[in-house]
Amino acid sequence: MKIASVADVKAHLSAYIKASEDELVVITKNGKPVAVLLPMDDDDELERLALAYSRHFQAILHDARTQIQSGNGIAHDDFWRDREAESAQQSPAQDNAA
Repeated sequence: MKIASVADVKAHLSAYIKASEDELVVITKNGKPVAVLLPMDDDDELERLALAYSRHFQAILHDARTQIQSGNGIAHDDFWRDREAESAQQSPAQDNAA
């Protein structure tokens, strides 16, 4: 793990982006960590990272977990059975449109 100040990263951004291919680069401001540079291998990885740090998405997950714990959720098998039924209902309409 490499640690660098905001000022140093600003002055040498390309070098730190290159360094992030091998290890995390922690960016500090006034000696405290404020950001991290890490490499992205593909769009899926970027999407997972964005969702993991999305406050809105985390709030949705929290609400869903709360509903499930209070008994207001949908059982896994019921969800997929309902989903398959919805897909079956939509398929004939899509076939006719083609």
